[in-house]
Amino acid sequence: MNSITMNAPAKINLALDVIGKRENGYHDVRMIMQQIDLCDELTIYKEDRVNGSQIMIETDSKELPVNEDNLIYKAAELVIKRCGIKDGVRIKLKKRIPVAAGMAGGSTDAAAVFRGMNELFDAGLSAEELCEMGVKIGADIPYCIMGGTALAEGIGEILTPLSPMPESTILIAKPGISVSTGYVYTTLDSVGVREHPDIEGMLGAINDGNLNGIAARLENVLENVTQEKYPVIGSIKQTMLDNGALGSLMSGSGPTVFGLFDDRKKAETAAEAIRRSKDAGDIFITGPVRQIC
Repeated sequence: MNSITMNAPAKINLALDVIGKRENGYHDVRMIMQQIDLCDELTIYKEDRVNGSQIMIETDSKELPVNEDNLIYKAAELVIKRCGIKDGVRIKLKKRIPVAAGMAGGSTDAAAVFRGMNELFDAGLSAEELCEMGVKIGADIPYCIMGGTALAEGIGEILTPLSPMPESTILIAKPGISVSTGYVYTTLDSVGVREHPDIEGMLGAINDGNLNGIAARLENVLENVTQEKYPVIGSIKQTMLDNGALGSLMSGSGPTVFGLFDDRKKAETAAEAIRRSKDAGDIFITGPVRQIC
């Protein structure tokens, strides 16, 4: 086998709580993560080195670097060093997940490289070993390696697999703004968490396969901070709710907003309403995916 193609699914946060801050600046979190069927595609090729370079990246996105600043490069480099790989690798990325959207686009691409190179080079690394490597370059990468529905704790690296999310339609809308994750967390530190999500209730609803119970408990402690600076987030949420969403929430530190629907036609109506409002440029209708590792 000289090449392998991997899908890299985006994620949303069904719940996101911040419960403390460490001396090193990292935040302790408690999150319920869900992968969705909106994927980047990566093809990894074994190749001879070109001009001494062992890692080459190609992408159709003009927003991403193709050097060591890219998480894809960092992931490939870790696998090469860990496994003593002598071949060169060329990684071709087809980007579909919006950049800087709060959906772990960079982390899931890196996770796909870890999984893909492990298989391509028959490295024999376990999922646990891949996660240990992944957390060195990104807190979300272990979750993206495992996939599906999970409770994430610590800085995001302590993972508990959960029952699959019930079948549903998920509408994704990203406004044309960029949000600084550092700004969001710094502001949250200054104002504090006003109300913590009902994580236990959400876990129960997921275990019961209760989509309405999940939708009723959607909460993200970062949302108030981001929405105060960017009111368009609240506008998108309201449009989704007005058009049949069971619940709507901002993912991660934003600015992407998602809505949960029990009817695809309602999601299509909401998507059209958002297009007319011009509140978001990137709009996708998707659904949940199960564990991939």
